[in-house]
Amino acid sequence: MKKIEMYHHKKVLVLGLARSGVSAATIMHKLGAFVTVNDQKPFSENPEAQGLLEQGIKVICGSHPIELLDEGFELVIKNPGIPYNNPMIAKALKLKIPVITEVELAYQISEAPIVGITGTNGKTTTTTIIHHMLNAHKENSSLLAGNIGFPASAVAENATSEQYISMELSSFQLMGVETFKPHISVITNIYEAHLDYHTDRSEYVQAKWHIQKNQTADDFLVINWDQEELKNLTKQTKAQVIPFSTTQRLGQGSYVQNGDIMFDDEVIGSRDSILLPGEHNLENILASVAVAKTLGVTNEEIMHVLETFKGVEHRTQFVVEWQGRKFYNDSKATNILATQSALKGFKNPVVLLAGGLDRGNSFDELLPFFKNVKSLIVFGETADKIGRVGKIAGIEVQYVDNVEAAVPVAYRESEPGDIILLSPACASWDQYRTFEVRGNAYMDAISELIEEVEK
Repeated sequence: MKKIEMYHHKKVLVLGLARSGVSAATIMHKLGAFVTVNDQKPFSENPEAQGLLEQGIKVICGSHPIELLDEGFELVIKNPGIPYNNPMIAKALKLKIPVITEVELAYQISEAPIVGITGTNGKTTTTTIIHHMLNAHKENSSLLAGNIGFPASAVAENATSEQYISMELSSFQLMGVETFKPHISVITNIYEAHLDYHTDRSEYVQAKWHIQKNQTADDFLVINWDQEELKNLTKQTKAQVIPFSTTQRLGQGSYVQNGDIMFDDEVIGSRDSILLPGEHNLENILASVAVAKTLGVTNEEIMHVLETFKGVEHRTQFVVEWQGRKFYNDSKATNILATQSALKGFKNPVVLLAGGLDRGNSFDELLPFFKNVKSLIVFGETADKIGRVGKIAGIEVQYVDNVEAAVPVAYRESEPGDIILLSPACASWDQYRTFEVRGNAYMDAISELIEEVEK
C-alpha cells in the first residue's frame, strides 16, 4: 500500500458500511485520518460497526443525522448504493465537502495497475475471464476486486506492483471518482439502466464514461465498436482505443472472422472451442481477449481459459439436466436487455421465469424475443406487466408468488428437450435482498423438486 499523507489528521465521514465501508474506514484510520462511520443499521445488529469501534473508530448507528455534517468533515466516502439525492449527500455537496466512493481510495493507495471493467451487462463475466487469463499467463498476477470479490480498497491495500487488479465497476462507484485512473479501461456496452438512481440516461452514460476520464496516451480503452454511442465517445478520450465487435471484421482490436476469434488480424483460436454459451457472452470474450493480448497473454493461454471457463454463478449458469429438461439460473438478469441476451442464446423451447422490482419499464421490448418461449411464469411487482407481454405473444402465462413457487409450475409446463430458465429482467429487491439470494432460492427449489418427484 502506498503510504499517502493526504488524509493524515483529516476529518473523514464514511457513510454506509457493508464491506466497502468497513474497508474504507479501516484504511483511512491506518492513514491517520480522524474517522467517523455512520450507518443506518442499529449498533446492536451491526457487527461491522462493533468491530470498527474496537479499532478506535467513532461509530454512529441507527440513522443518518443530517446535523452530523456540521462537525467539520473534510471528506465523505459514501457507500455506492447511496444516491446523490440522499439528504446527507446533498448537504455535503452544498457545504462543498468532497464526496468520493471507495474505489477512488483504492486507486490512491494501490501499487498495482488497475484493469477497470464497466458496462450495463457483462461486467462480472468479463472481469472474471480477464482475471483467469492473466493468471493463466502468470500465477497470482491478477486480483479480483470491486463488485466482484473483495472491496477494491482492501485488495489495493495488499496488491504489489507486480500484479494487476481486475476491478468490476458500477456507475454508482464511478460517479464518485476524481483521480481514479485504470491502466486499461473496458466498457462492455451501455444500455438504459438504473434510472431509479441516476437522474436520466445522460447522467448514467457519463458515470460509465468516467472510467477513462483521467487516462493518458500511455493507457488503453477497450470499447464496444458495435455501439455507435460508444464509438462516438472515443473521440473524447486520450487513451489508446482498442475496439471489439461481434458483427464487424475490424482488422484491429478483437473480432470474429470465418469462425475464428481474431486480434489485430491474428487468429487466436476457433469460436467453436469456446465453452461459454450465448451471443451476449461473445462480447465479454472479445473484450477479455483485447485486454489479455495487450498485457502479453499468449494465444494458447487465452484459449485454455476459453475452452474451460463455464461461466459465473447466476449468469446464464447451467444448474442441472433432469428428466430431459435443462435448468439455467440467470438471476443476474436484472434488466430487460440481459433477459433478451439470455433468450437469444437458446434454440430449444424455453419455459421462462421472470419478474421482480418495478422500475417503471413496460417490457414490450421482450416481445420479439419470446418466439422460443412456450410458457411464461411470472412473480413479483412486475408480474402483471410481463404477463401482459406474454399474452400479446400468445404464450400461456402462469402467476405465482415467488421464485420458489415458480419452479414446480415450470416443471409441469415443460417436457423433455425444454429449457427452464430463470431470467427475471428485473432487480430482486421487492422480494429478495440480492440477485444471489434469488438465484440460490431458485437452485434450492430445483433440488427440492427433484427430491420430491424421486421419492
